[in-house]
Amino acid sequence: MSKIDGDRAFLPLNIAIITVSDTRTFENDKSGDTLAARIESAGHKVYERLILKDEAEDIAAQLKVWADNPDVDVVITTGGTGVTGRDVTPEAFRMVIEKEIPGFGEVFRWISYQKIKTSTIQSRAMAGLLNATYMFALPGSSGAVKDAWDDILVHQLDARTHPCNFVELMPRLNEHLK
Repeated sequence: MSKIDGDRAFLPLNIAIITVSDTRTFENDKSGDTLAARIESAGHKVYERLILKDEAEDIAAQLKVWADNPDVDVVITTGGTGVTGRDVTPEAFRMVIEKEIPGFGEVFRWISYQKIKTSTIQSRAMAGLLNATYMFALPGSSGAVKDAWDDILVHQLDARTHPCNFVELMPRLNEHLK
């Protein structure tokens, strides 16, 4: 069981958000609002927030821009992870990520199964790394965003989480380039 180690310092991260949708705007983007509020409530900073259409090339291009920005630690997308023809977020991720983190999607679907049962198989939530930047693709519902943040990301993006977390690995993510 994960727990907070009181001897470790909290390290706030800069997290960029993309809502992937052909129809959402900032006025009706509940999942993006939910995610941004949770990021800030946890002590992190929302670096930038965008809404992009379901176009794999555009999503991939933005992922690269943020991965090349040393001020961005994490990118989280919401939307476009289903199985319909316009759901292309995992394809965009696969165009650019260097390493996939399969455990994220597996654990997300396990958590989701507890709430929505077999409907979770329609989610292609995933995670990966690009240029030492963590990237997470979440479904577009506010419930899925809550599940992913509250049950996985709030812990893994907190340097105090024991026995291990993604933050403590950040200094070593590009060690293969040395």
